[in-house]
Amino acid sequence: MNIARILVVNRGEIAVRIIRTCRVLGIETVLAASEADRESLGARLADRVIVIGPPPASTYLNIPVLLETARQGGADAIHPGYGFLAENTKLAASCEDNGIAFIGPKAEHIQKMGNKLVARAIAAECGVPIMPGSEQVHSFSEVMAAVEKIGFPIIIKAAAGGGGRGMKIVTAADEDKIQRTFQEAAAEAQSAFGDGSLYIEKYIANARHIEVQVLGDQYGSAVHLGERDCSTQRRHQKLIEEAGAPLISDELRSAIHEAAVKLTKNISYESAGTVEFLVDQDEQKFYFLEMNTRIQVEHPVTEMVTGVDLVQEQINVANGNKLPFTQDEIEFRGHSVECRINAEIAEEGFRPTPGKITRWEMPQGPGVRVDTHCHHGYMVPMFYDSLIAKVITHGTDREHAIRRMLAALKEFSVEGIGSTIPFHQKVLATPEFFEGRVNTRLLERIKI
Repeated sequence: MNIARILVVNRGEIAVRIIRTCRVLGIETVLAASEADRESLGARLADRVIVIGPPPASTYLNIPVLLETARQGGADAIHPGYGFLAENTKLAASCEDNGIAFIGPKAEHIQKMGNKLVARAIAAECGVPIMPGSEQVHSFSEVMAAVEKIGFPIIIKAAAGGGGRGMKIVTAADEDKIQRTFQEAAAEAQSAFGDGSLYIEKYIANARHIEVQVLGDQYGSAVHLGERDCSTQRRHQKLIEEAGAPLISDELRSAIHEAAVKLTKNISYESAGTVEFLVDQDEQKFYFLEMNTRIQVEHPVTEMVTGVDLVQEQINVANGNKLPFTQDEIEFRGHSVECRINAEIAEEGFRPTPGKITRWEMPQGPGVRVDTHCHHGYMVPMFYDSLIAKVITHGTDREHAIRRMLAALKEFSVEGIGSTIPFHQKVLATPEFFEGRVNTRLLERIKI
């Protein structure tokens, strides 16, 4: 296949990111935009914009409308970005049924990895370590039976979940609290995903969230592009990511890479994907968490240390081509850090601040990259995720990358709306972060 025109069915910075790679490749772009996004940077850069509906986020979830938009725009491929329909089996299958290339994995891979219980079973089958846990639990008695086997603390998880929804931690043997928590998790999962299925895993307090970027093609090749540390989180939402992970042994790093590639090859995965692991820092062991079958928000840090354009490789694989490099040909250079800048005021409980941007001056300089859809005069809508920019820096080592980030954030000037720039500056300057002593509870410890 030779993809000539791509419909981008997403918004914000990822839409801009996709369009820019398409420009380099000489591929035309059509942007599917809501009425609220018709003045975004993505709309300015796309070759054509088709307004698909009113502002609410549900506009970007209407598969029949998106398929009709692809036909109307003459697109021979759809790129879903991340979020919205990026991991939607129905969209991937519908594209295939309608002769449209889906720039991502096959529907069967999305389906397998989308259910955490199925993904756990596949990981276990191919020898990838999984967290001590249960199968699906249907009742309180099954929860208690699992707890007796696993021990405390535990975490109750949604089988169809992600992003912290449907996840509840239980630290002590209080039966009333466990039953209440089980019911709350099931209701939350049903509301968020339309599936209230739950399972239980051992909870690790001193844990690192480390993920591996993988690429696979239809010819059976699979490679990793190193790991990312995404431990700096708030309520299971990543805020700062870096490549590679600090303060882990080369032996553990290699084992994590090997496990990710093994899983990718085992399911004959195609396109870009991310295999996520939890690392027990006390035991120096790692466990499979999940596989995300899409491009990740934090993909730029991997691009900075490898020089590989991951969106280009997604398109390359969707075109039916082989990966252009082997594992041995991928080189890793230096360290990269990414800060997600949101239109929020951290000091007020991360209160969203939609509104008009009256000043927008982005940082520049060596080793600095800003991925954004915003500009001076842009109206940040209230209908979507509050991400307004990703600041990414690269340095010869971790300290160099952090110092570049601190300098970049100082240069970044945003007015008219609130932003989390001051929050990131405080986190980066703490001894815990600066020295690499991070885990998933870092922000609780430093109390910023």
